[in-house]
Amino acid sequence: MNKSPIFAAAAALLSLAACNENKPEEVSAIAPDPQAEALKNAPKVELPPAIAASVAMRCGDNSLVYVDFFQGDKMALLRTVKGGAATTLKAANAGEPYVADGGYKITGTSKSATVVTPNQGTRTCHA
Repeated sequence: MNKSPIFAAAAALLSLAACNENKPEEVSAIAPDPQAEALKNAPKVELPPAIAASVAMRCGDNSLVYVDFFQGDKMALLRTVKGGAATTLKAANAGEPYVADGGYKITGTSKSATVVTPNQGTRTCHA
């Protein structure tokens, strides 16, 4: 039995193992992120709530209002004209009226609400 092929294979493996010790330094063109530490320690960001209901409501004076109610029941967007500028109304706690500066107020849900606007006063509206 000839043992020289076994010794040759072992010698080849040993020489390859020695090559790893002399492995060249790996160079990368990617610079370290200067804000990595600040981002790692940054507080978690709270995403805005998703829209729970987007409704067109007919009011008692036959006018329409367009309201987007958000999940969490703390924010609503009110439009008095379809596609018009929206007014953001917020509630301090879920279930309380949504209010905004300038005399805007919504009390109720996406099915039935009392809407107060500075130009048209108080209206009872239904989806």
